[in-house]
Amino acid sequence: MLKLLIVDDEQVEREGLQAILHKGFPTCEFKQARNGAKAIELASEWQPDLILMDIKMPGVNGIEAIERISVFLPDAKFIMVTAYDTFDYACKAIKLGVKDYLLKPSKASEIIAVIGKVIDEILQEKTILEQRLLDEEKLRKMMPLVESDVVMQLLFDHIHEVHIDDMLQLLGGEITSEAFVMLLMLPSEGAAEALYSTLKAKVREVGKGWVGAMSGRQIPIIVFREAAKTFRAQAASLVQQLLLLQRSAGGDFFIGIGNCYAGLGNVRLSYQEALLASANTKQPAKHQFYGEMDREDTFGSGYQDKETERQFVDRIRLGQWPEVRKMIMGLIDRCDQNQASLTETGQYVLERLWLIARVAMEMGIEIEKPLFSFQVRQYQQLRAETEGLLSKMMSTLEVHQANVQPDAVGRMKQYIIEHSEKEISLEMMANRIGLSPFYMSKMFKDQEGINYIDFLTECRIEKAKKLMADPERSLKEITFEVGYNDPNYFSKVFKKVCGTSPTDYRRAIIGSKR
Repeated sequence: MLKLLIVDDEQVEREGLQAILHKGFPTCEFKQARNGAKAIELASEWQPDLILMDIKMPGVNGIEAIERISVFLPDAKFIMVTAYDTFDYACKAIKLGVKDYLLKPSKASEIIAVIGKVIDEILQEKTILEQRLLDEEKLRKMMPLVESDVVMQLLFDHIHEVHIDDMLQLLGGEITSEAFVMLLMLPSEGAAEALYSTLKAKVREVGKGWVGAMSGRQIPIIVFREAAKTFRAQAASLVQQLLLLQRSAGGDFFIGIGNCYAGLGNVRLSYQEALLASANTKQPAKHQFYGEMDREDTFGSGYQDKETERQFVDRIRLGQWPEVRKMIMGLIDRCDQNQASLTETGQYVLERLWLIARVAMEMGIEIEKPLFSFQVRQYQQLRAETEGLLSKMMSTLEVHQANVQPDAVGRMKQYIIEHSEKEISLEMMANRIGLSPFYMSKMFKDQEGINYIDFLTECRIEKAKKLMADPERSLKEITFEVGYNDPNYFSKVFKKVCGTSPTDYRRAIIGSKR
């Protein structure tokens, strides 16, 4: 029900105008104010949708009242009512956004026509607002289902920008295009399960971010930098908030923090840095910024440059074991040639072996933390111990891969084709098949050459194309039938995939049939 406020210093004018309006718009609710000051007071309390404002009134005049009401009620519409058809009043009214004006006296038909036009505009705006709120609510409900999948795709692959744009809107607030990754390492899977939902709630409460799927004992978080804070201040604040959960939830974890990067396309670099920063979880501070890791005087011996470190992680993830072995043994050779401390070199090597174990966790493979069986006293002993640990770890990974069902990807693909209209998440599919979300995603991409979200989108769009050939079905019906909750979102995805809108595509195929 729309609220109309009639403001005039003459009671007979107010009563006459209300009688006409009540007859023309019986579903509206009406109130009256006898002057500008009362109008301001009543507008603040009642918040009308439309205000019919007399201009010439004693005390606070109509122009001044409109100006003051617009400050706290910016969406209200105004119609100027005056017996003075002057250019000066018209100019002031236009500046204040007055929608129209009525001259005293006016015919009842003219009053109904002018006010009816503004009421139609108000109703249209309310419909658009309600639809937008409904769309946001649908996306908010969908968020838990797709959030972890989107994080997975951003960290390890790519995703349609249309999905990202809509999800970014749900974060709200002043966020920038910059993001960084925090990686939580938990001591046991039991503790991870108990803390996972608590962590997701805390991240939504205190930070602008998305929590990824838990793989092994690792939980990645993509955090969007807030405009009002520096990266360091925002990350430190979130770290403290998360570490407080250790006491309340009874868990214990370590947090590695990657650098902040512009653009979501670079967020995977921050993830790799967070992975490196979390290699040594025994530090008392319980967190480590990658940018603050001690690298002084080590680039010539233990560590090289940051790009080489990232390449090392990529090679582990891709299963390029000959290259991984070559990089680690090359590290030992380089340290030997530079006469580096054997103890330091052993630590450098162990950190790389820990990274292999850490990446294995992404795949749901628990590998015993690699440690040397005795105190090495020569570089030749270090090489032999390293070879032994590498062989043992690679053997564990190969056994796991051999035990993976050979038709896992085929089963996942068939399920998506047959159930593409349902809400399908990577976590749900991974649990169904018995693999970690990351490993399932990697296997699907390796075998099919496309990530699962894009494959799901293609299935839905192909189904929509077939349904569009039936002129009896509306585009709204097709939207819901293929698995989308919002026609506008479906239209954006369709245009992204097909290069044309659903309406234009349907017009073309129906026209060609005729």
